Amino acid sequence: MSSQGILQSKSAAPQAAPEAEDRRAEILDSILKARQQLLSLQETDGHWCAELEGDTILESEYILLLHFLGRTGEEKVRKAANYLRAKQLPEGGWAGYPGAGADVSTSVKAYFVLKLVGDDPDAPHMVRARVVICRKGGLHACNSFTKLYLSIFGQYQWDKSPGVPPELVLLPLWFPINIYDMSSWSRGIVVPLSVIWAQKPNCPVPKHAAIDELLVENTRRAVPQFSRASLLHHGWSAFFQTLDWVHKRMEQWHLTPLRGRALKRAEEWILPRLEKSDGLGAIFPPIVNTILALRCLGYPEDHPVIQGQVQELEKLEIEEGDTLRLEPCKSPVWDTALSLNALGESDDPETRERLERGVEWLLSKEVKEPGDWKIKNPDASVGGWYFEYANEFYPDCDDTAQVLSAVAKLRPLSGDLEERFSAASKRALSWLISMQNRDGGWASFDKDCSKEFLTYVPFADHNAMIDPSTTDITARALEALSAHDYDLSSDVVQRAVAFIRRLQKPDGTWYGRWGCNYIYGTWLALSGLRAAGQDLSKSWAQSAADWLRSCQNSDGGWGELPDSYADASKKGIGPSTAAQTSWALLALLSTGDRDSDNVRRAVEYLLVQQQADGSWKDEWWTGTGFPEVFYLDYHLYATYFSLLALESYRKVVAANGDVGSPPAVLHAV
Repeated sequence: MSSQGILQSKSAAPQAAPEAEDRRAEILDSILKARQQLLSLQETDGHWCAELEGDTILESEYILLLHFLGRTGEEKVRKAANYLRAKQLPEGGWAGYPGAGADVSTSVKAYFVLKLVGDDPDAPHMVRARVVICRKGGLHACNSFTKLYLSIFGQYQWDKSPGVPPELVLLPLWFPINIYDMSSWSRGIVVPLSVIWAQKPNCPVPKHAAIDELLVENTRRAVPQFSRASLLHHGWSAFFQTLDWVHKRMEQWHLTPLRGRALKRAEEWILPRLEKSDGLGAIFPPIVNTILALRCLGYPEDHPVIQGQVQELEKLEIEEGDTLRLEPCKSPVWDTALSLNALGESDDPETRERLERGVEWLLSKEVKEPGDWKIKNPDASVGGWYFEYANEFYPDCDDTAQVLSAVAKLRPLSGDLEERFSAASKRALSWLISMQNRDGGWASFDKDCSKEFLTYVPFADHNAMIDPSTTDITARALEALSAHDYDLSSDVVQRAVAFIRRLQKPDGTWYGRWGCNYIYGTWLALSGLRAAGQDLSKSWAQSAADWLRSCQNSDGGWGELPDSYADASKKGIGPSTAAQTSWALLALLSTGDRDSDNVRRAVEYLLVQQQADGSWKDEWWTGTGFPEVFYLDYHLYATYFSLLALESYRKVVAANGDVGSPPAVLHAV
């Protein structure tokens, strides 16, 4: 940034008091440093991709897979075990996210793996882990997927694990239960898992690794409930438990005449989805299950398909010092779209080429072939974007909407890039509109995937069996439609508006499915409704702003731990983070709150928390995978959302003379 550029910015602004002038300079300097930092992270081909962090089930399952493949002695196993030890809680177990207590399934896997690699069960860290696990119910208290994994290694009985019959892949679309009524990520997990369950492999572990000591009886008894919701829950649960019992009896009596056909169909389903993809579904669990399933079907370890999936997992490794951890997947399209969204708030000709390079990269990731979404949406044309580097079968509405909104800020684009992106955006908008659900909202990957009763299937306790419409994705879709001048009076928009308004809670908040939690959902709901032309001065919108103001922390920031997914009384409660403070600030700005003490303190929080290099770092996780089960830390969230919030604040209040114009020049980094 040249000194001349700064002088031009100052001279263009209205006259202000000295303290306002200092404030303006501080905000502009913060914005400049953040932009420089974000640009410094851009890859040479134009994209961004930061670490996406999950909990230790990733390292535990990776070590178990390597043991299954006969590779327990490798150096990477030792390093991954070091990482597990480093992440253990002081009281003994392993948590699903920072600030949480020990999770029994996560802790059991870590304990088992550490015994497998040779940790002494009488060592203090193992004793502490064992005490915590047994206090939480031991192996019987684990979730379904953990029990199934333990069964592979002889640590749990197959007949006590929930059945995952491969015959599911044979059920037609008209049948009440079929794989296309499951969410895309559940399909990716369940289809190969059904092969594993049918084949029931037995991978022996050394005697010293057995975890019989974790088999404790659960003496607690549930207190009967008589509400309509609880009766429905118990009814469906009992129904599917009975089906599970019947199917297992048929297994015992060898009454599975369609088993061979089902296994072949499952194999035929898996293999095409490995093409043009970073592994099945491009996420860790289906890739692991695919390797196990294909080995069960007789594929040798050196088979190209097996080796290809192993290599996809190796791409997720992060080696740091004497430790090794894994990402659940890569997030380049998401990170690139959100980086462009923040950087695009400033009209800076010096960085134009850099940002257009990002657009060029996004164009290379446009979906060109139909995927699973076509099953329920057969008349739609192909378009949109996915989340990872390659995942052709699974574009999603969230990424597609965010790409459309972000690039709209940069248009018109240079040369033929404008024409090419215009064509891609038309395809993407057509696809996005076609994915609107009957209820008016949008889901992530699938259309009308909302059969609630499927959440009671015994193996569905990962809390993500279906893919219903959500507030956050619907709001992003509205922003995308508005950014591309879609008719706001259309039925498409009005149905989406009605959907979001229906989901508002009595206290003014909205639930956030893909970010934590009510702060995220409330921000996006307000932003989407504003983009759709709704009047946010109305009492229903102001009640949301009032709630946000009520839960601002004393340091000026906002925070909300994932605890609020299990207990709504904890909504809006947690240590402050830059990302959640940015979401809250953006939400308040959208409701017309420009100069309240809450807004000023939020801006001050972001200025104080900025690092010397221009970035922001959040200790607490703000991303959501499966609510109540699996959470995420997007390492760039703190930086690009803070930049977006400060830029939005500057632009909203500049007319009042409080903050000056943006820097006119930013030298390429």
